[in-house]
Amino acid sequence: MLSILQPLLLFSALYLNVEALPQITRTGRYLFDTSGNRFYIKGVAYQPPGVVIQSADNPFGTPSTFTDPLADTAGCQRDLPFLKQLGVNTIRSYAVNSSLNHDGCMNLFSQNNIYVILDLELPLNGSINPLAPAWSTNLLDEYITTMEVFSKYDNVLAFNVGNEVVQSSTTGIAPFIKSAARDVKAYLASTGAKTLVGYGSIDMATDVKSALANFLSCDPTGQNDGSTSIDLFGLNNYEWCGASTFEDSYAGVTNAFANYNVVAYFAEFGCITKPPRLWTETEALFGSQMTTVWSGGLAFSYFPSVSNDGQFGLVNISADGSTVTTGSDFNTLQTEYAKVSFINTPTQAAAPAAAFPSCAAPTSDFVAANVLPGTPSESACDCVKSALSCEFTPATTNTSAIIGSLTDLACQFLGQASLNCNDISSNGTTGVFGVMAQCDPSVKLSYVMSLYYESQNRNAMACSFAGNGTVNAAVTASASSVASSCIASPSSVFTPSAVSTPSQVTQPPNTNTGSGGSSGGSGSGSKSGAETQAVYGVGMMVVISLVSAAWTFA
Repeated sequence: MLSILQPLLLFSALYLNVEALPQITRTGRYLFDTSGNRFYIKGVAYQPPGVVIQSADNPFGTPSTFTDPLADTAGCQRDLPFLKQLGVNTIRSYAVNSSLNHDGCMNLFSQNNIYVILDLELPLNGSINPLAPAWSTNLLDEYITTMEVFSKYDNVLAFNVGNEVVQSSTTGIAPFIKSAARDVKAYLASTGAKTLVGYGSIDMATDVKSALANFLSCDPTGQNDGSTSIDLFGLNNYEWCGASTFEDSYAGVTNAFANYNVVAYFAEFGCITKPPRLWTETEALFGSQMTTVWSGGLAFSYFPSVSNDGQFGLVNISADGSTVTTGSDFNTLQTEYAKVSFINTPTQAAAPAAAFPSCAAPTSDFVAANVLPGTPSESACDCVKSALSCEFTPATTNTSAIIGSLTDLACQFLGQASLNCNDISSNGTTGVFGVMAQCDPSVKLSYVMSLYYESQNRNAMACSFAGNGTVNAAVTASASSVASSCIASPSSVFTPSAVSTPSQVTQPPNTNTGSGGSSGGSGSGSKSGAETQAVYGVGMMVVISLVSAAWTFA
């Protein structure tokens, strides 16, 4: 009888979520549970690193593969006892495959009171490209598809719309992140979901990171409207190294965020430049000097992760994926996390509501404009696509490998014809977004191919592009007139709807095999000080060797 009951009990633990996990909500700058008590994120990053191919075409060290840890039920079962030993209430996963089944892991974690902060972006072409930023239909579709898949789970605390995309030299990308937050919030609200929306930021100079945080939580209309604001600002902070102190490490950043209007927390922490990691920062992070400003943090990282400064990781996974071996970092963090006692001040009833101030004017250090791209419209872009004179018909199934180079080539040809690619360009510094900027890269390519084809008196050879273009002989209207007709108001903002077809974003290879092995390949990226690089977040949608200034983000 026992042998029969054991599988049934396991099934019940994994799949029958009898009592829902309490919803975590935001009031003002704090998180609260359903009892009105402060909720603190006491967690760990939970993402095996992907394989990074170092090359000139990958300056940000973006992984070319990823392992979806939340689709590996056996791996989650293996790791749960160790997560419980750490005493975490939250994990953060940076990349998931929406086509896989996540019931096993998500329900297992829910039954054990573990929330999940989930990044919506994917490596490579599934995130805002820092070299050619845009907020486009393919990304919105991908984000919505992931939210739809995870909407049935009660332990999704927040969706992140980006991780370390904006850096000190690329602050003009911020309007695209803010637009993503706006549209993700609108979609969630339309479904009745109360899931929070966040962003994970690289640590930068104080004035830059403060400007970014304020930009992501301000109101461009000046009407105290939070519809474009994030709910959580996550700072990836590695300032506390070794036996440091609050005054030497966290006092400055805490003072900088003292008047922040929404939730702030440490999306990553755990410096490795002065080993061993003592994790004494947890006493400060959850202590009275910081809890008026911060709502906890996530230790980096459960899985091994290689960086320029050394090896992150609290555990090692055996080659067959079946066994966990803890290290000294794990044991020390377990000890320090066990000392944490949450300070229940203020209560939800006493917490003031958030105010959303007007956005500050751009500065020389933070150049983002206060004008945001509109909501990408799939139907409008489909309208354009169906009426273009020269259509991108790739000669290969690996379209991601050629769209960038062909777009660059088409823009060069247009430049030689005294034309430009302004219609597909986006500039977050000037706040100017081309009429076609919201469409996915393949539609943009068809558009500029059509512009060139038409400029050459519709010579069929001008549509070839090495056999990757096909003339649509039935079309007589110009590409620009088609775009103006189909996308009459490119800056329109509306509530996006559910995706009727699978996302058009090509996901990078996913190394999940279903065998329970969760250990990924070696990652790359320092996580301390000025050498910090993004391990998961900075996406290279298409790496383009740009020549045409009209197509280059400035």
